[in-house]
Amino acid sequence: MPDEVWQNDKERYFMNINIRPIKPQDYDRVSYIMDQVQQLHVDWRPDVYKQVSPLITREMYEEILKENNWYVAEADGRVAGVLELMKRHVEGPAQVTKDILYISTMAVDKEYRGKGIGHKFFEKVRQIKEENGYDTIELQVNARNTKAYEMYKNYGFTEKSINMELKERE
Repeated sequence: MPDEVWQNDKERYFMNINIRPIKPQDYDRVSYIMDQVQQLHVDWRPDVYKQVSPLITREMYEEILKENNWYVAEADGRVAGVLELMKRHVEGPAQVTKDILYISTMAVDKEYRGKGIGHKFFEKVRQIKEENGYDTIELQVNARNTKAYEMYKNYGFTEKSINMELKERE
């Protein structure tokens, strides 16, 4: 979102959003938010995704804590969003060499959507990109997640590729 839109629309956003690395005590909220996102995927594509809860087990979370690439958004002291970043290096004879900061997960609790958390996540992602010299930021979005798609477009993301599917008739 362009800065002028953010400034003009500030009053509808939480004023106290903090982005920080995840902590062990965040598990319950992170798990709850990730389960919400999984349910969205199940609702959109039950032929691809299945209901599972917790999506992130405690054992998985222990490994996530070691990775140092997960963040949470705290809104007024409560974990309200989850961000996972991955680093990718592309190099090959037919491709331009570049370092990519890839947004693997950006999830916001349904109670907090539309309140500026995604914008704060993007500020953090941009900061990490600049501090570490990444060439670009990339992500994928579910074709049915129109609100997220529009937000990404408003931030200047463009379509790089489109995944298509041909389902065989049963």
